[in-house]
Amino acid sequence: MNLSLGVKVLVVIICALASVIIGMVAGLLNHDPGTPKRKSVIFGGGVFGGSLTLAVMVLSALGVL
Repeated sequence: MNLSLGVKVLVVIICALASVIIGMVAGLLNHDPGTPKRKSVIFGGGVFGGSLTLAVMVLSALGVL
């Protein structure tokens, strides 16, 4: 696909927003009551990084980026 730069930027922004939502849900699911929130925040950040990396790699393999 031959997409313009603006469309490619929008696709990356959509991937980042979806990854934020996935990371927040993972952090909420990982949190145990009575424990520090730091562990859940770090876990959610790791899931965010992993999901964003996976999304960008899949889109690159498909030729979108």
